[in-house]
Amino acid sequence: MALTPAVAAVARVAYFASDTIVDSASAFSPYWASRPTSSIGASSVTSLPAGADAGATLLHTVDARLTSYTTDASQALSRLLPHLPELSSRPIVIHVAADKDLSDAIVLRAAVPFFIHSPSAQKAHDNALLASRLARTESKVVLHVFHLGSPDESVEEVAEDQVKPFLLAEKPAVPSSPVSPVTDTSGVLIKAYETASHATATLLRRPQHALSKRGDPAPETIIFTLGRSHITLDVPGAAFVDLSLASPFPISDVLASIGPSTSRIFVCEQIQRWSMKWTPVFLDVVSALQRRETEVRPTVTSVYLGDTSHLTEADFSQLLSRPPSTRLQLGITPSSGPTGARTPHVPKHEASYSKILTHLFGDRLQIVNAPELVSTQGALATSPEFALGRIRGDIRQREALVTTVERLLQTAKLPQDLHSLFSGWLLAKDDGVKSRQLGDKIVAALESGAVSHEAASHVLALRTHLSAPSRWIIGSDAWSYDIGASGLHHAITSGLNINVLLLDTTPYSARNAAAERRKQDVGLYAMNHGDVYVASVAIYSSYGQVLQALVEADRYNGPSVVLAYLPYATEDTPALTLLKETKNAVDTGYWPLYRWDPTKEAHGLEPFALDSDAVKRELQTFLDRQNHLSQLTRTTPQLAAEVVSSFGETVKAARKSRAQKAYADLLTGIDAPPVTILYASDGGAAEKKAKRLAGRAQARGLSTTLSTMDAFGLDTVSREEHVIFITSTAGQGEPPQNGRSFFKALSVTIAKGEKPLTSLKYSVFGMGDSHYWPRAEDAHFYNKPSKDLDARLAQLGGERFADLGLGDDQDADGAETGYKVWEPKVWKAFGVDAVEVQEAEPEPITNEHIKAASAYLRGTIAEGLEDHTTGALAVSDTQLTKFHGIYQQDDRDIRDERTAQGVEPAYSFMIRVRLPGGVCTPRQWLAVDQIADEHGAGHFKITTRQTFQFHGVIKRHLKPAIREINRALMDTLAACGDVNRNVLVSAIPSLSKLHEQVYAFAKATSEHLLPRTSAYHEIWLDKKLVAGEVLRDREPLYGEFYLPRKFKVAVAVPPTNDVDVFANDVGFIAIMDDQGELAGFNVTAGGGMGVTHGNKKTYPRTGSILGFVTPDKGVIVAEKIMLVQRDNGNRVDRKNARLKYTIDRMGLDVFKAEVEKLLGFEFEPARGFQFDRNVDDYGWQTGADGKHYFTTFVENGRVQDEPSREFKTAFREIAKVHKGNFRLTANQHIIITEVANEDLPEIKRLLAKYKLDNINFTGLRLSSSACVAFPTCGLAMAESERYLPMLIDKVEKIMEENGLRNDSIVMRMTGCPNGCARPYLAEVAFVGKAPGTYLMLLGGGYYGQRLNKIYRESVTEPEILAILRPMIKRYALERHDGERFGDFVIRVGYIAPTTEGKAWYDRMGGEGQHRLAATA
Repeated sequence: MALTPAVAAVARVAYFASDTIVDSASAFSPYWASRPTSSIGASSVTSLPAGADAGATLLHTVDARLTSYTTDASQALSRLLPHLPELSSRPIVIHVAADKDLSDAIVLRAAVPFFIHSPSAQKAHDNALLASRLARTESKVVLHVFHLGSPDESVEEVAEDQVKPFLLAEKPAVPSSPVSPVTDTSGVLIKAYETASHATATLLRRPQHALSKRGDPAPETIIFTLGRSHITLDVPGAAFVDLSLASPFPISDVLASIGPSTSRIFVCEQIQRWSMKWTPVFLDVVSALQRRETEVRPTVTSVYLGDTSHLTEADFSQLLSRPPSTRLQLGITPSSGPTGARTPHVPKHEASYSKILTHLFGDRLQIVNAPELVSTQGALATSPEFALGRIRGDIRQREALVTTVERLLQTAKLPQDLHSLFSGWLLAKDDGVKSRQLGDKIVAALESGAVSHEAASHVLALRTHLSAPSRWIIGSDAWSYDIGASGLHHAITSGLNINVLLLDTTPYSARNAAAERRKQDVGLYAMNHGDVYVASVAIYSSYGQVLQALVEADRYNGPSVVLAYLPYATEDTPALTLLKETKNAVDTGYWPLYRWDPTKEAHGLEPFALDSDAVKRELQTFLDRQNHLSQLTRTTPQLAAEVVSSFGETVKAARKSRAQKAYADLLTGIDAPPVTILYASDGGAAEKKAKRLAGRAQARGLSTTLSTMDAFGLDTVSREEHVIFITSTAGQGEPPQNGRSFFKALSVTIAKGEKPLTSLKYSVFGMGDSHYWPRAEDAHFYNKPSKDLDARLAQLGGERFADLGLGDDQDADGAETGYKVWEPKVWKAFGVDAVEVQEAEPEPITNEHIKAASAYLRGTIAEGLEDHTTGALAVSDTQLTKFHGIYQQDDRDIRDERTAQGVEPAYSFMIRVRLPGGVCTPRQWLAVDQIADEHGAGHFKITTRQTFQFHGVIKRHLKPAIREINRALMDTLAACGDVNRNVLVSAIPSLSKLHEQVYAFAKATSEHLLPRTSAYHEIWLDKKLVAGEVLRDREPLYGEFYLPRKFKVAVAVPPTNDVDVFANDVGFIAIMDDQGELAGFNVTAGGGMGVTHGNKKTYPRTGSILGFVTPDKGVIVAEKIMLVQRDNGNRVDRKNARLKYTIDRMGLDVFKAEVEKLLGFEFEPARGFQFDRNVDDYGWQTGADGKHYFTTFVENGRVQDEPSREFKTAFREIAKVHKGNFRLTANQHIIITEVANEDLPEIKRLLAKYKLDNINFTGLRLSSSACVAFPTCGLAMAESERYLPMLIDKVEKIMEENGLRNDSIVMRMTGCPNGCARPYLAEVAFVGKAPGTYLMLLGGGYYGQRLNKIYRESVTEPEILAILRPMIKRYALERHDGERFGDFVIRVGYIAPTTEGKAWYDRMGGEGQHRLAATA
């Protein structure tokens, strides 16, 4: 509904006058949804769903100096009545928007100290101010009722900066009333109203009175009005009195308005529905007249006030001529429903839970308080009390049905078949499926006239109760604020078979611990009752757990309460935000996932099941630590004794060592000034600088302390004399993760005006990239943390002993250039610049050192797995675990939260399977599915390297998970690390025979290039080696240093380049002979995707063709290319260590000659081939073997269950019956292969059941791909997998507007520049730079033959859409036949083509008029 001037004016006043706003779904909601922002406005706006108990919410606003509650006039207002006695002495204004009827609002009049009515928009604005002043000064609740009005009304509004001073001003002196002083009990309230109205009139320069009178000065007839009146007529002998103050009733003013000439009074009230004979203001006027001591009193008549916009003098004449004995009417009765209530709007996000209920229970589902009932039953139809009453009625009717059926069974003449049906129904009456089936048969038999007994007609009358329904009451979290006052308590204690679903929509980031605690108590309250099923679920955390809880709740014979988390602020809140909020809430334990089933106790089972993995992990860790020594004592007492007996010797040795070190430190530090070096670093560069500086300081005789900024803290810094700060730059000028709390502490202290660092002397060195943010308006992001830190330390009283130093990655030596200028200033400040030091600095430990010292990839991994004090492994071991297919990660969504809690990050591990060619058997698929559930996060990922990837595996689950993988005849060795990784093979479902040949080649290549170390089996499979056997480990291909960097191999089969063969270190392009057999391969070398932002020494590169080889020579060619890279790759700078840089440094001809030298033969000339696409062929195809193949679309490769897309369940069910294989594609999709004709119907049935047969997506979506990025990837700078689908939603609309729905444009996104999703070959690509900000690239080849180029160095979503909209439109109008988007943007001059990797940066930023000047 559009905002009317009256609603907007009242909402505006409420916003500027109040500390807190509470809104029920109402005419005000659009105003609050727009989220007005002002430093002088309300600090919080709480939106309640329709039917929520607003009174309970208002009771929690105890600290607010003024609270405004905005709502509509509806039956739901009556729910405030129980709370008004407690609320009446609080500063609260209740603004009620009425629509031509005051029936629901007038009910509250007797329960509130003040009831103010506004008949017009201007009056609504003025009275909103008056009510706010009155509530605040008197600390009493004020009910302000006004009318929605029309959109053409005008309002003169008060300036926003005048509102708060007006409210805070002292009470002015009020002129004495012209009438005699009131003596009734409401006199104090009347006086308070007059004081507030006088102050309001002074501010607005408009009179504000309890009532206003116009018309004949000596009237015979007086017409009192309470409602929206449009009476502008001058009626002879009549006066109109509009009531503004209805409670306390202004008796003196009313009597003063009735002169001695008045003989008749009409009291017109806009009250359509009133259960009593006389209306409230009519009774007040009559009561007031009784106070007059006069013999003759005017006649008083009650009148219903309708729509008076078209009144004429004839209407008044007719009114005056009517007898006073009946209630009269003035104006037209407005048309409305029986209650005037509008059907509440259900927010789109909340529909996700109702969809699940519909999916699970189908026709059985009965939402007892469905919003649709409001139009016929009134606003209270959504309340829990109403719903509970309906259910009680239904249950009684069903009990009556059971009794009737039992009577029929005793009838002797009942036919045998019908007797069996009734008996079966009684046994299965609580079974949802069977009761419906039997019920349908019973109805059919009875309608056929088989029984003439009167009970039969009774059964037919109650036929709707034959099937067992699944009854649900759905409510908001507001119901659980006050369990006793709402119907929730009655539902819990009823003992009825009823299910309650409570939706908590408060975002985790907006939580208020003090208030929210009571909301979650409802689960504990229900569990304490003993006979209630209770569950806490979150659809965006664990879909499977939601399904399980709802099914269990429905099955439970008794009350069930399911608490469902759905955090959103508005309907426009994106799904990604819901996902993050849910994840934070669940993983931090704020919203635990659990199920409580009392029936399990009877079977000797534990009734409580904790489903939150994060909470479970922390609980297990706590228990492990607490019980470790006691468990040792129980199992091996002598071990515990040894621990105790040897403890004294250990302490002695430790003391001696510490004493020696302390003495050495004392000698060194007698005259050495102390210096503290604090650093903040994400990638490790700033940390290395800090450690090197600390070593150099110690060599110069300085006493040195080294720490991260967050570990040290501001309080400790304030006690230090000399502190050096070193920080890098993260994201959009943000401090690194381990310095953010320190930066926040600085800001808070500055805001307080304190200066705690007056004794501190400091210097700051910062590291950044001046080209990372190329636009002029973004230039301030360069080295922003160090600049801010330097300035804030000075603000807090610190004194610089050396000026700010800045290191720029764009300098010749990178940050070292600026560092060399800054460091001598530090030594000079300490007076040690003249000290000659033979600095024998330790050589920095690199990956090469770690590999060499690892004993062939062992390191201390085995020992780290046994360390239960942390969820992480040693830093050096995390480099080695990559060779074993494992990456250590942590949940970045909750990293800050855990840091604030003082606990380590939520560490987990990613496991990647080695699966050459992506071919997987059904048995292996089922194993993967089970491993994901038992050891991972409940889902898994299909990667761009045709394999499985598990996330969320905690340390103690690593070994069990890898054992299960190996038991399924797979492994993880060499899935990552500086070795040859998983070998890709084109999926080519239509060329089944050729796929068999190239797959065998790929598998042979993978096995041949596999590391030979036995460490993998020793660590993960417990295949212990005899003493000394480690020494015999050797790597015939890799050596002890392995490769300088990762090595990737792919096999492509033209015309499909789905593996992006040119993106790999080595590529094999299959060449067929005339008979369709594999003739050999064209070999490519030097492809690679990884880049470092701002470092032009790094670039992507497409592979160069070396020549042709026959199939028997392919494996050895891959080996020799790898060996040349092993011996010539850059082992000093990992950023330049890939094969692509080796080839460009050596020259292609030299590199090729080296390979041929090792081979002992030369490559044959390359043979002709042609690619025409790199996307998958979706849908059904028939292979050369006569079997059928179906390519499914799995967006970004995430296999999980979610609403309407139960992919994980679907593939599990298919794997149970499938007799062929599965193939994973390099575009992250899945092919169900080798389906025989006789098996086709069953596979098609399962595909249709789970909607996997739906490939009716846009060409853009089908051609898209994204990497994982947040929250698990430690390198991610921006969202990718979670965001790309939402961006495509918006770009799709542009495509469809231009008739391009089915046109394929390859669009890819990654969260960092490493290029896992191969973005640099896409026609359109986005590479993350910071949260919400991306590098935009254009012009890649449609079939992966050409690199794209940087078009814009920094874009956000609005800029992306603004760029693509005209570009796509022009493509639709001007493209040539068959011209692809990547070719088009080059031809028309948007971007220059990239001819080779080294030329990637040339002419970036667009061409001609499309060039962005800032990129220069």
